[in-house]
Amino acid sequence: MNKRFSQSTLVIVISVLTVLILGFFTGYYFRSQNILSAQSDLSAEDIDADFTLFWDAWRVLRDNHINSQESSDQDYVYSAIKGLAATFKDPNTNFFPPVEATQFQENVSGSFGGIGAEIGMKNGLITVIAPLKGNSAEEAGIMAGDYILEIDGTSTENMNVLEAVTIIRGKIDTDVVLNILREGWPSPKDFTITRKRVELPTLDVTLMEEGSIAHVQIYAFNENLPTAFFNMVAETLVFDSKVKGYVIDLRNNPGGFLEIANHLSGWFLKRGDIIVSEKFKSGPNKDFRASGNEALKDLPIVILINKGSASASEILAGTLRAHNGTKLIGEKSFGKGTVQELLSLKDGSTLKVTIANWVLPDGTILDHDGLEPDIEVLFTEEDIEAEKDVQLEKAVEVLKEEIGL
Repeated sequence: MNKRFSQSTLVIVISVLTVLILGFFTGYYFRSQNILSAQSDLSAEDIDADFTLFWDAWRVLRDNHINSQESSDQDYVYSAIKGLAATFKDPNTNFFPPVEATQFQENVSGSFGGIGAEIGMKNGLITVIAPLKGNSAEEAGIMAGDYILEIDGTSTENMNVLEAVTIIRGKIDTDVVLNILREGWPSPKDFTITRKRVELPTLDVTLMEEGSIAHVQIYAFNENLPTAFFNMVAETLVFDSKVKGYVIDLRNNPGGFLEIANHLSGWFLKRGDIIVSEKFKSGPNKDFRASGNEALKDLPIVILINKGSASASEILAGTLRAHNGTKLIGEKSFGKGTVQELLSLKDGSTLKVTIANWVLPDGTILDHDGLEPDIEVLFTEEDIEAEKDVQLEKAVEVLKEEIGL
């Protein structure tokens, strides 16, 4: 059975409701298959390398390293495979020995306490993609783009995302200390965060400009969003005829299910429009097309993004700009969108291999680069201290011009 879910990087929501990353979870999704007999397909003739060098290194290390007696031959095999997976310098291609493979499955299906943040890999560092509204990470002051240098005193250098998640998660009402470096800081700072049962918000709407503009903040592309969005449209357009346009706020939205991104896009696009495509190493692309009601296709909207906008957020924002010319306002988005395949090996180990990129209708590859806003608006320290949302103010200004207010 195929499994799809989002990660940047493997990005995992550090929360009790990690069911969010099962099924169609955008940006990084996984297909599972078993390759128990894969080794029989490869012969010495297929390898263009001197493999005797590997065995020479094996013997030298086993015979001479002071701690060689602490490692088994199987440990050598696992370490070698990890090295193979690291060849591509791709943080999303990983090898998990049996114990780690089991932990990985727990991370995507288990229930545990967390800090309420999504993390990934950026610039080779464990990075906060977005804190989730109303949870411990946000309350402690963690922000999108923060680099996590240490977890409970353990350096995250050479640590993958799964390892970081395993350390951060834990029993509810216990503390974890993150050593954080933020852009503009001269040195890192420690944040003590209490693990809680994480609450995952969906959507908030606020009427502005005497009810003519609806500010719609979407926190996650989860399974509750279609109903919440439908109700929002009913309230703002059916029961409140004053609303003439939307500010769709995707800031600090780390993504969610691919099918939810497709569903939401269908409100704004013509049926059959390409929402996003998978680009593989070889063979044709796989296109995902709009199949919605087109009800909001001609409604004036602008979209807010920042560096915490990732995966499904970037797909929605990018595809609406490509098809409708929708203006993106704020900061450059995170840049998250590759496809992984989970391959089960015969001893219970797992390989997670990047096999495709997400590509927007205008040819933009989401991963790494992110989306540049049409209008960049950055916060100053004074704005933050005064709790002044200059990005939202600019979005309202631009939307008023489009509406003609």
